[in-house]
Amino acid sequence: MKNEPFDRRAFLKSAVAGSAAAVTVSLPQSADAQQRAAAAAPPAHPGYTFLNLEEAAFVEAAVDHMIPADALSPKGTDLGVNIYIDRALAGGWGKGDRLYMQGPWKTGTPSQGYQLPLTPAELYRAGIKAANAYSVKTYGKTFDKITQAQREEYLLAWQAGKVSFEGGPPARTFFGMLYQNVMEGMFSDPIYGGNRDKAGWKMIGFPGVIATHAQNIEKFRDKKYVADTVSISDMS
Repeated sequence: MKNEPFDRRAFLKSAVAGSAAAVTVSLPQSADAQQRAAAAAPPAHPGYTFLNLEEAAFVEAAVDHMIPADALSPKGTDLGVNIYIDRALAGGWGKGDRLYMQGPWKTGTPSQGYQLPLTPAELYRAGIKAANAYSVKTYGKTFDKITQAQREEYLLAWQAGKVSFEGGPPARTFFGMLYQNVMEGMFSDPIYGGNRDKAGWKMIGFPGVIATHAQNIEKFRDKKYVADTVSISDMS
């Protein structure tokens, strides 16, 4: 993978790479350890349901670096990507409602998908702690407090599989989930907390949830087609 910076073009070009990075490795844990990892810390502020202060600072720094403010759109937190991630972790997806969690926990292959004995919420809780520990060991500060250049270096190494977490979950698996969630928060329907003001859709020219544009194919053939962007809440 090229050492491209985490600017908007790199983010969009490598959209598929994020989910592909979620390699299948096992992390055996006792039931008590899983329960401790799942224990919810106090949320960062009333806007968060799941993330505590340390976790919120990490997520906000990550989404703002992956989606910086520029001429195309606002930065990640202004788009609500951090809120999207928090709501997802607090909901059924974060709790692993649709994941098979009975084991056995063996090393799988990439085609077999997610293979850890951790719910997404548990992976985030353990992953952020481990990611910050790596940042402190490498740069002397947690991820949210290091410089932009250091974040760039860290994320590129992490994306390339050159980062390992001591005593934590597989680093590449956590990066794959984080990257996928950032993409979802930027381009999902605003009703889920991200893509505020439909900025992500407007950036790529996506008209939204209405799928009845067939009648415009001939009308706008060889012409630019512009339509009002419509979300789920606009339809209610």
